[in-house]
Amino acid sequence: MMERIQKLVKLLENHADCALITDDVNRRYFTGMKSSAGYVLIFPEKSYLLIDFRYIEKARQTVKHCEVIEQKTNVFQQISELLQKHQAKTIALESDTLPMGKAHKIMMHLKNYEFLTDETLSRAVYQLRTIKSADEIQKIKSAQRLAEEALQHLLQELHAGMTEREVALALDFYMRKHGAEDLSFETIALTGAHTSMPHGVPDDRKIQQGDFVLMDFGAVVDGYHSDMTRTVCVGEPSSEMRNVYNIVKTAQETALSVAKAGMTGKMLDQSARRIITEAGYGEFFGHSLGHGVGMEIHEFPVASANVDNLIPEGGVVTIEPGIYLPEKFGVRIEDFIYITKNGCENLTNIPNSLICV
Repeated sequence: MMERIQKLVKLLENHADCALITDDVNRRYFTGMKSSAGYVLIFPEKSYLLIDFRYIEKARQTVKHCEVIEQKTNVFQQISELLQKHQAKTIALESDTLPMGKAHKIMMHLKNYEFLTDETLSRAVYQLRTIKSADEIQKIKSAQRLAEEALQHLLQELHAGMTEREVALALDFYMRKHGAEDLSFETIALTGAHTSMPHGVPDDRKIQQGDFVLMDFGAVVDGYHSDMTRTVCVGEPSSEMRNVYNIVKTAQETALSVAKAGMTGKMLDQSARRIITEAGYGEFFGHSLGHGVGMEIHEFPVASANVDNLIPEGGVVTIEPGIYLPEKFGVRIEDFIYITKNGCENLTNIPNSLICV
């Protein structure tokens, strides 16, 4: 945590005297503690966590690189005293995540100070969070292994007659029971014609023999998310279903083979999209190839036809091409990868070959 704070200070020098962190995820990133409230005040010399009575005992046990101060009703007076102590005049705020009302309240109570309200602080935090450390990758892998175990357990009982809700519940229950602090997002479990809806909502539709079942899900472990999608078949697929599946599989494998640091998000997206387009299904691949994953399920970098930003070494990004044929069926296969200088490491262990149960 101290290294993260020091890097942030370096990125903010010549811009602001200190940073005020209020976002729940960013606060956890810099302190290591999950909470729904609190302020992190970062100066070049020292950092502070002001947090209320509900969390104070846990904070004093957990937070090592910030001085922990119990937040009182006059929290802005407490913050003002720290600003005076460090002779700070300019405060950087998180423009991308700080609600307008809360920002106004902060500025009204600290009206004797100047505020940096452009994207400087948010951009600096995103830059740090995009490049994952070895410890962060290990946590992401732990979350992914848990999700994979849930899928393997489900496949032993997946059968015609199960409802989409039952499939989603089985995945969720396994991940929760075996250590997930949360789900990465609301689990998507779809079958039959519903699989043509990329982000459909599970309902009471029952799996029929010969149906695809599309499952998009993940677990959160130690604050870090996993994300995977597998499309499996209950029974035997039709020749069209198998053909579409293989096109998506080829598109994904092509992207995995070329992904590396320094390419743009557009280049990575096009590597997969070209395969699907040349096969005649381009109009049925309507979403981006991938997104970053970390302490949030959608982070940087992004693999999209609309993104020219470079994908950096150390980033984590999903590779999830799909083909969705309205009122028929859809296929999506999603792995996520750690970007290296000359390639990538696939963080997903479940094979991408078509599974039939």
